Amino acid sequence: MRKIQLEIVIPEKFKGKRLDLALSKLFPEHSRSRIQSWIKAGEVEVNNSKYKQRNVVNSGDIIKINTTLKSIDKHQAEHIDLDVIHEDKAIIIINKPAGLVVHPGAGNQKHTLVNALLHFDEKLDVLPRAGIIHRLDKDTTGIMIIARTIESYTYLVNELQKRNIKRNYKAIICGQLVAGGVIENKIGRHPVHRTKMAVTDKGKLATTHYRIIKKFQHYTYLDIQLGTGRTHQIRVHMNNEKHPIIGDPLYGKNTFIKKGINASLREFIKNFKRQALHAYNLEFTHPISKKIISLKAELPDDMNNLINILEMHD
Repeated sequence: MRKIQLEIVIPEKFKGKRLDLALSKLFPEHSRSRIQSWIKAGEVEVNNSKYKQRNVVNSGDIIKINTTLKSIDKHQAEHIDLDVIHEDKAIIIINKPAGLVVHPGAGNQKHTLVNALLHFDEKLDVLPRAGIIHRLDKDTTGIMIIARTIESYTYLVNELQKRNIKRNYKAIICGQLVAGGVIENKIGRHPVHRTKMAVTDKGKLATTHYRIIKKFQHYTYLDIQLGTGRTHQIRVHMNNEKHPIIGDPLYGKNTFIKKGINASLREFIKNFKRQALHAYNLEFTHPISKKIISLKAELPDDMNNLINILEMHD
């Protein structure tokens, strides 16, 4: 738990604004929904009187907030080793391994990244999702950013929504591409298979930029940059282009083995049990220093081995 005591005088430019709107602008480190909950709970006073969130404020009004941030995630802390690339008072950057689920859910209440983070820093229990800003699929490896304070969390979520956080991935896909390009369409829930996403007119706009790192005889090694961050975006986009990611168990299943490839290569790809997708680069503005931070996570051994065997049989 963390106590919060704030006091401010309403400036002239916020005269006539709703209390919750004015406070969300004056205290941008706290979300509007959080401020609304404080008002509803009677933890916000205007000129020593409790206001309702729809009341308007006047210039010169004295606002006092006296509240406590309570634990949000009631999940168990677990000692799970984390590959921490960087940490400071505001953020933690990790390199997530394959097989680690990010958020607890049905059938996955334990052994997740959230459980690991709560053990790594117990103060994260007052933040949504233990401070996790964005997610990676269970079997996608790579770099992730976690906020350590509510101020950093609010700032980074806003930066992500504004598309100011640059995220790059490396992927090995089926088929040989001629050149790089951009994929832009709408992604939403699959109309039949509810565990899958699909390109659909009812979805949200998704943009994926890609360039070729290396061409192999039947496969292509790509550098991919997200323009948006939809669920399964890269996996759905590449599959929709008829170039699914090698090993993807959900999209493009049984299309990884190409005719005429070497037997040892065939066997290696057949036994590659996860999507060959790795988030290798993250670039963002630090929430406190405001300096540009650029961090990388090395390609995991299984993808390095896949590239080596593709080169051997090229």
